[in-house]
Amino acid sequence: MRAKEVHDMTNDELTAKLSTLKSELFYLRFNHAVGQLGNGNQLTAVKRDIARVKTVLKEREIKGISGPVSAPAKKKA
Repeated sequence: MRAKEVHDMTNDELTAKLSTLKSELFYLRFNHAVGQLGNGNQLTAVKRDIARVKTVLKEREIKGISGPVSAPAKKKA
């Protein structure tokens, strides 16, 4: 998941995505413990996605924003 995709989501979508990512991380850790995880990089990718989502949610909480921030329109000189 790219940072741009995360920034374009609403807070409700981010909360739902965070829940999904946490459950995915649980299953990946379980498979890793059992020895059935083929690609260990999946753990790292999911952890980073969780961090991205949490970062955007915290930024919005601090700024008091409830949805995606649109870029200001550029003025022609």
